[in-house]
Amino acid sequence: MNTRNLTRRPPVRLATLPRLLLLALFFAAGVLLGQVLAGWVPDATGDELRRYLESYLRLGGGTAPTPRAVVSTLVTYFRYPLLAFGLGFASIGVVLLPCATVAYGFFLSFSVCCFTASFGADGVLLALAVLGLRCAVTLPCYFLLAASSWGTAAGLAAVSFGSGRRTAPVVYGRACWVRLGACCLALLAGACVDLLLSPVLLRLMLERILG
Repeated sequence: MNTRNLTRRPPVRLATLPRLLLLALFFAAGVLLGQVLAGWVPDATGDELRRYLESYLRLGGGTAPTPRAVVSTLVTYFRYPLLAFGLGFASIGVVLLPCATVAYGFFLSFSVCCFTASFGADGVLLALAVLGLRCAVTLPCYFLLAASSWGTAAGLAAVSFGSGRRTAPVVYGRACWVRLGACCLALLAGACVDLLLSPVLLRLMLERILG
């Protein structure tokens, strides 16, 4: 009886890999869209970013994280991964998860393009100082949670729209919550390091670029 159940259930890794590849394609589409639309942004936007960073440098930014900076960093780290996890509890997640992935890639690419438009080639290094650590932590967590949630959302959609009697029930097992806990710990650790390290890196890069 156990053998029969095992043969009916597809391996988790094989089921997850196609979803990861599709989500990566959606993310790449968002990155390309961000690069295209960034070219239409007025030059004044780049000048505003440059003036903001110059004032940040003059004010001696990066001394100690303020409560506002802590909240902002936590929101920035957790918003997309938690959104991906939450959409796994609704059948509409089948549609919204690809949309969220495109939006993630778009805003990330758009931000990098704004840095390069303002500071040229040095803007790439500046973007790495601001966004590098965040992306290294949040992107793996997002895709790990999104790939799993897309599968459960598809299962809920199958139950909701006509074939529910012929599909297996959607189960949120222990692995689901362990995955969420591991991602939350990684995100929290990344946010703490970001609060301490990124202002220092940003200040060093600004001193190098702005002289």
